[in-house]
Amino acid sequence: MSPDTLAARLTRVIRASGPISIAHFMAEANARYYATRDPLGLAGDFTTAPEISQMFGELIGLCLADIWMRAGRRDKAFYVELGPGRGTLAVDALRAMEQAHFAPRVHFVETSPVLREAQQSRLPHAHFHDDIDSLPDDAPLLVVANEFFDALPIRQMERTQTGWFERVLVPREGAEDVAFAPCAGPRAMDAAVPAHLRDAPVGALFESSPAGAAVAFALANRIARQGGAAIIVDYGYDGPALGDTLQAVKGHRMTDPFVDVGESDLTAHVDFGTLGNMARQAGLSVYGPVGQGAFLTQLGIGPRAQILARNAPERTEEIEAAQHRLTAPEQMGTLFKAMAIVHPAWDRPEGFA
Repeated sequence: MSPDTLAARLTRVIRASGPISIAHFMAEANARYYATRDPLGLAGDFTTAPEISQMFGELIGLCLADIWMRAGRRDKAFYVELGPGRGTLAVDALRAMEQAHFAPRVHFVETSPVLREAQQSRLPHAHFHDDIDSLPDDAPLLVVANEFFDALPIRQMERTQTGWFERVLVPREGAEDVAFAPCAGPRAMDAAVPAHLRDAPVGALFESSPAGAAVAFALANRIARQGGAAIIVDYGYDGPALGDTLQAVKGHRMTDPFVDVGESDLTAHVDFGTLGNMARQAGLSVYGPVGQGAFLTQLGIGPRAQILARNAPERTEEIEAAQHRLTAPEQMGTLFKAMAIVHPAWDRPEGFA
């Protein structure tokens, strides 16, 4: 192991100060990963829904424009995207909004300098933020978070013979390619596990994302004060629930999270139940989660696909394949889910009937 790698640095930290949590590891690995590359597309490690088809961003843009119109066509509103990738979703959403005579100012929450450069090349008038605290506070926020929460750090708790303990990482001695091994640490965590899950069998795992809950709560409080709505799309479940969902993707293939630390995309399934609870605590209305397939179907992906195919017959097969990938249960239609958190004075968004 080279002494300059992130794995080597974390190993030195562990040997000096003791095991690190899964959350610490995930935060360090993803910070390195996203700061050094554009991970999207065929040449990258994974492909998100906006990169599959323009229909995804267009329908979300129309959904937001519709709720803005039903709220009274306020003079000013801000389009906010958390983790906007290359800016593809925003370009498509804003183009659709413009057709509805709505042109909100654009604000991106993005920390990767590489991705910021790509976003700025597509949307040169966008304003950039490191976190949501510096977002403007003088108008409603229309927020999109597509595959944002899945990359935030998680904690894992493991059920042992003597109770629940936080899972930690220790160096894997004698292994050249796998740097770390997870195990139950010394910190008792029974109180962090929901009561109805505490009697799970030995070896069961429970995950939580304090970072995700904090972002959701802060965002919900901003919407409660300013008005607006947020649409969250990600893969996950309506929890809390048991299971190990930490995963790594590199070159469009699943890999071991503890191999090539900082060189693969680490994610975990999103607990939509917790995100919804954070929004309710701030006084917002919560709709969903619903499957991405049902969400896009209700928004009109079928008719939109027909229009695109009619206008470009040579792309009919490509358009139909994209629609299938985004909506079919065996593709992204069920695993990926959509949730809306909305100011109580605003109407229910389309797609959440």
